[in-house]
Amino acid sequence: MTQQILVVEDDNTLLEMLQYNLERQGYAVLVAEDGRSALKLAREHHPDLLLLDVMLPGLDGFEVCRILRKEQNVPILMLTARTEEIDKIVGLEMGADDYITKPFSMRELMARVKAQFRRVELIREDYAAEQSGEELPAAKKTAVLQYGNLTIDENRREVAIDAQTVRMKPKEFELLIFLARHQGMAMSRDLILERVWGWSYDGNSRTVDVHVRWLREKIEPDPNNATRILTVRGIGYRFDG
Repeated sequence: MTQQILVVEDDNTLLEMLQYNLERQGYAVLVAEDGRSALKLAREHHPDLLLLDVMLPGLDGFEVCRILRKEQNVPILMLTARTEEIDKIVGLEMGADDYITKPFSMRELMARVKAQFRRVELIREDYAAEQSGEELPAAKKTAVLQYGNLTIDENRREVAIDAQTVRMKPKEFELLIFLARHQGMAMSRDLILERVWGWSYDGNSRTVDVHVRWLREKIEPDPNNATRILTVRGIGYRFDG
């Protein structure tokens, strides 16, 4: 089945270029030039991926992202201006899965689009195999990490406190898994950025700090006096379980 992408961009030249290149890669493309049109198309067609500009007339990209995240589980890749670092932080907070800064190359954009589709496909394959009773490959068998009342199910990408599900944004979960796999080790902010966000990420350590704060609010008994994700002064963070 052809994967469908909704592109939301008010720069007509860029919009046409994105549509042309995505269609050349075999994707079906829907286009919108403002936030309200984007919401309407997303609700009608349920696209497989959203490319969403931040600066839009009417509803901006942040508001569109916030609304859709409550309604759909569609991957959202936000388009931001290079000089606006705050766009990246706010976009992630609103539920975006990734972002790409302008100006960007089509090669980088296609790589990020394909990465989002790969992530979604792997999750779907594992879920389908589990529902059908098939045996998962050894590398994909459920790995459950337990730390007191905190449970992390790696393959199901689920987190629970006292058996109650804790909702996690994709990057929050990936950060938690990375820290948990290195329990007791002090991890620098730069290393965390490299391993969780990828070598091509051009943000700064503030991103790590923000995501750690969000994680503490979700998994710490007292977020102001953390006992699970500890700050290692001058270095970064350590997960103590």
